[in-house]
Amino acid sequence: MGVVESNYDILGIEEGSTQKDIRNAFRRLALQAHSDRGGESAKFIKIKQAYEDLKAGKKYPDTPLEKLRKSRVFSGDSDREVKRRNEIIGQEISAEMREAQEWAGALCRSGVTGCRMFGSKTLGEMEFEVKANRVLFVKGNYMAGGLTYDGPIIMQGNISSPSWTDEFRTEIVLRRGDFKLLNPLDNKYRIENGAAITAEVGNIVVGNVFGRKYRVEDPDGRVGVYTMQEHRTRLAAPQGRIVAENAVNTVLLEGDTVMVLNLEDDVRISAREVLVYGSKMTYDCSIRLRRGGVIRFFEAHSIIGLSDDATITLDNEKRLYLRDIKSRRIRDLGEGLVDNSDRYEKGATMVGGGFTITYDMLDSLVKSDGGAQRRWQGIFGRRQKQDDSEPGNV
Repeated sequence: MGVVESNYDILGIEEGSTQKDIRNAFRRLALQAHSDRGGESAKFIKIKQAYEDLKAGKKYPDTPLEKLRKSRVFSGDSDREVKRRNEIIGQEISAEMREAQEWAGALCRSGVTGCRMFGSKTLGEMEFEVKANRVLFVKGNYMAGGLTYDGPIIMQGNISSPSWTDEFRTEIVLRRGDFKLLNPLDNKYRIENGAAITAEVGNIVVGNVFGRKYRVEDPDGRVGVYTMQEHRTRLAAPQGRIVAENAVNTVLLEGDTVMVLNLEDDVRISAREVLVYGSKMTYDCSIRLRRGGVIRFFEAHSIIGLSDDATITLDNEKRLYLRDIKSRRIRDLGEGLVDNSDRYEKGATMVGGGFTITYDMLDSLVKSDGGAQRRWQGIFGRRQKQDDSEPGNV
């Protein structure tokens, strides 16, 4: 069995070093191990944890058993105990995020740079750094609480939100500037579990986006009766662009432009321009297209993976199934809707290959097929009643 490394060994300093020596060693090694400089994420995490431990007076890293005891969600002998302990954690993190917001905002307004740690001692702190260009750079996993910032934000880590209460929900708001996850595809960063991000004047660039929906026992105690709990993850860039990989399981994307790979399991999009690059859009997904907008499906064979029952709603409240357009041939649209339609192959359809489907095309199709509209309204009415009766987030 090898010798157990102390936290001093990990940082390459002598036992008894001052807090300044510990901090300087951490910064030096963190720069070397950072993924931006070709370093390894696992090594960076190990260095960061050693630094946090030494700040707290711990000489040795946690054993596997100790790590298990400090997992991000506590378990206990009863649901009441689990909820109580997690609410304490949520309250702690939310208070830290309020302090981080005030600190970052003060630096941003005064044009001063700075770096400081915030977060949970139990679950791990996050490093907040205000740079000279007013960018707020955040390293670490964001788990609860609100943060509003008057500038761009770059994050290195996952973003989640508590399941047990709406009080400490994760809500990040940018007054101006872009929100970006750092290399989200390579780092496999996720936004999940009902977190909300809004870029009021800017873009949002992220990786995979997940919501959560699950059954819970009836609150009135009726045996065999369940209700649905929904944690819809929301991204909003009303004047900008949202770029995401896969959106899965109870997600809402609202932007001027939404670019996404695949849509699966209750994903709702509202935008002027919708660009779908993958081949999957399941039946319970929907697009709301603004007046004058366009939809483009780029995957050549996406028609195979797109559900007939996926829906499109126009600003004038006209609605249709995806089946009404995905096999419709471009040549059949006519010169009034497509210039030089004869330049397309005879069998080319509206869906797939990047063809631009305009708002006017969809509006015209609904007018020419009243039966499709009536069929849609029937099922939409049933789904709308179901949506209206769904319980809110908790």
